[in-house]
Amino acid sequence: MFRKYRVLKWISVFIVSVILVVVSFGFWFKSLIPPRDINIESTKAGDIAYLSENIITKRGKILAVVTSTASMGNSGKTTGYELTELARAYYTFMANGFEVDIASPEGGQAPVVIDDEDMGAFDYAFLNDPVAQSKTRNTIALKEVDPDGYQAVYFAGGKGAMFDFPNNQVIQKIVKDYYQSNKVIGAVCHGPAALVNVTLDDGRPLLRDKQVSSFTNKEELLLIADARTVFPFLLQDKIEEKGAKFREGAMYLEKVSHDQNLITGQNPWSTWRLAEQMIQQLGYTPKPREITAEENAVKVISTYKDMGRSPAKQMIESMVIKERQPLDRVLIAKHGIIAAMKGEMGDFTSLVGMVSFAKKCESKSRKL
Repeated sequence: MFRKYRVLKWISVFIVSVILVVVSFGFWFKSLIPPRDINIESTKAGDIAYLSENIITKRGKILAVVTSTASMGNSGKTTGYELTELARAYYTFMANGFEVDIASPEGGQAPVVIDDEDMGAFDYAFLNDPVAQSKTRNTIALKEVDPDGYQAVYFAGGKGAMFDFPNNQVIQKIVKDYYQSNKVIGAVCHGPAALVNVTLDDGRPLLRDKQVSSFTNKEELLLIADARTVFPFLLQDKIEEKGAKFREGAMYLEKVSHDQNLITGQNPWSTWRLAEQMIQQLGYTPKPREITAEENAVKVISTYKDMGRSPAKQMIESMVIKERQPLDRVLIAKHGIIAAMKGEMGDFTSLVGMVSFAKKCESKSRKL
């Protein structure tokens, strides 16, 4: 009886100790995440130098297309277009002299997905922009679009695109005509679903032998385990089925493929670069802008994956202390959580350690 009591006592002590460690780690981890330093309500497009200074003369128009689908099939999961994928491309096009119209398969108000953790100044500015909001509430029905009025088309992502982009005949005709007339076509994340059923006049699939990136199977299945039953297909599978040379980057990091006048991006973190490559393909040098904290975090994580922890920490130190650039610690922490979800505990420890190191560098930078 005494031995049994002693065993139970040690089990209880062990459980309490584990709980204390987990709770302590939780409080420590939370302390690494900085508070938001942005005034959501007052963030306006006119307050962003990239948009308000050195205005470029109008060069034409770009058509942005978003989904009209608000739910993922019969799964009960809500969806729509990704705000960040529209807002950042929208303002990149505007800053570079292009007016942007927004269309959708059905027209009218388009359903939107807003992820608070991924929001930045451009995204809040978009929500506070009456012109932009009017365009998303009153999207042009694709059947009413005059394709001749635009120099390029951009397909924003969002999981809803998997349902109403692939078989839309208007989308197929616009993409085919634009590709064959050398107009620019851009698509990010799930946006390349617009390309999978496009057939050129010579009978070849548009995607055959093209270098293409999109949201990957690994990215999809990590977030939605039953994605194969939720969606009509997995996007990477369908793109490869059509004969494309699929280019897959690291999970949830920037990856853009540029094949002639077709430019595609893997995920939301590819939006900035994709939009600027569209500007280049249109024949212009993209307007200089301040690199965002999120983009700097992507550079750090990519350096860690390619070269290891030490070079990544050196980059953080140089970026934060010497160059006084912004760094999104939250994104690095999220990649640590993703590593833990994949069972990669070494990467989890390293990435969380880099978040702590970045916080110390920021503290040191403020004292200089």
